[in-house]
Amino acid sequence: MGPAGSLWQHIPSDSEETGEDEDASPSAEPETTLDACSQWRNNVGFWLLGLCNNFAYVVMLSAAHDILSHQKVPAGNGTEPTPPSVPANASRYDCNAISTGAVLLADILPTLLIKFSAPFCIHLLPYGLRVIICVITAWGSFLVVAFSTCTVQSLAGVVLASISSGLGEITFLALTSFFDSAVVSAWSSGTGGAGLLGALSYLGLTEAGLSPQHTLLLMTIVPVIMQASYSFVLAPPPGAPRCGWGKRPQKSLRSPSSTQQPLLENKATLQNKAQSPQLSLQEKGQVVKGLLKYLIPLAVVYFAEYFINQGLFELLYFHKAPFTHAQQYRWYQMLYQAGVFVSRSSATCIRIRHIWLLAVLQCLNMVFLSVAVSKMFLPSIYIVFALVLYEGLLGGAGYVNTFHCISEKSKPEHREFAMGVACIADTLGISLSGAVAIPIHNHFCRLP
Repeated sequence: MGPAGSLWQHIPSDSEETGEDEDASPSAEPETTLDACSQWRNNVGFWLLGLCNNFAYVVMLSAAHDILSHQKVPAGNGTEPTPPSVPANASRYDCNAISTGAVLLADILPTLLIKFSAPFCIHLLPYGLRVIICVITAWGSFLVVAFSTCTVQSLAGVVLASISSGLGEITFLALTSFFDSAVVSAWSSGTGGAGLLGALSYLGLTEAGLSPQHTLLLMTIVPVIMQASYSFVLAPPPGAPRCGWGKRPQKSLRSPSSTQQPLLENKATLQNKAQSPQLSLQEKGQVVKGLLKYLIPLAVVYFAEYFINQGLFELLYFHKAPFTHAQQYRWYQMLYQAGVFVSRSSATCIRIRHIWLLAVLQCLNMVFLSVAVSKMFLPSIYIVFALVLYEGLLGGAGYVNTFHCISEKSKPEHREFAMGVACIADTLGISLSGAVAIPIHNHFCRLP
């Protein structure tokens, strides 16, 4: 057995297996404690990776109203009410010339392209290289948007955030297949935390008097935290890709020399994790077909909620509320992300296996708020605040429960591919909602 304080236990070679029981030592208990410490590190690492991966994506959506205004905010950064202005088209709605759905499309279409292609070719890139690409593009997105002088340049920065988020999600979800299943909950909670902290930090810093430009520049520290979390916090088990440049483990567990394994896992489990065979195109098609019962409801959940977020939020403007229009939009985004964070962190307490039920409830939410925009019958913004929080709860629950079901139901040799390909569903739903949100926005803004 290894020295005291080692996290890994020596595996006897085949010639030593008959004496396995005699070699057992009472010192196993401290090592079990250390193995629990290693699991804690992995949970923290995946939580931070989820947080950092979605942070830029969330901030770009929270800043959508400002981006379409070329980062120009009223005096006091929108903290003081400004006299209402009459839109040029005399519409009852206070509309930007371009729908915030345009920012959503810039923030999601590159992600969609990555997720559609990546499950079939991403294995050619080492995990370490993928993470570096994510870090560089996220860092660049903050800088490009912060120093942009026009909407087109801002949208280019949003595209960089989308590339980082999309590549990161498919990379880290696939990486969870090599770890204990608890890291799926940690990742989901982290992505929910990104929503809350991203929207709240943008809201809080701009409310405190910082310009959107300075706020975005402060956030360039987040991609650095992502790289540090991947390189230094994770404690990969044997069979997992290391935190360097290797694509995947190549050594068999039954090599002539001794190897290492976590104390609490048996040899058969490690073989499943380590081998991770390459699937044929036909096998991949069968896996995708089996996932449709989870993917279709998840896509519907995300279509409905992002139609609300980017198609209706800007139109749900209350002239008599004690907030400017920009402030109201930021509060909607923050409350939505708060609901997402709570529900994505709830998997250890509440499990929902019927994802279609969440899809139905979210569609009802979308229809109600669409009617509210059309008829303008809601008397108070605080009713919308409650509905937006509820919307976030449904969306977060759909995400975390879908990936838990896929992780549990997939065969070990299919799990890495299944976890990667499943994240296409939410992105597809978001992309469709952005495409629909733009004409709906234009329709309402043309109304007298």
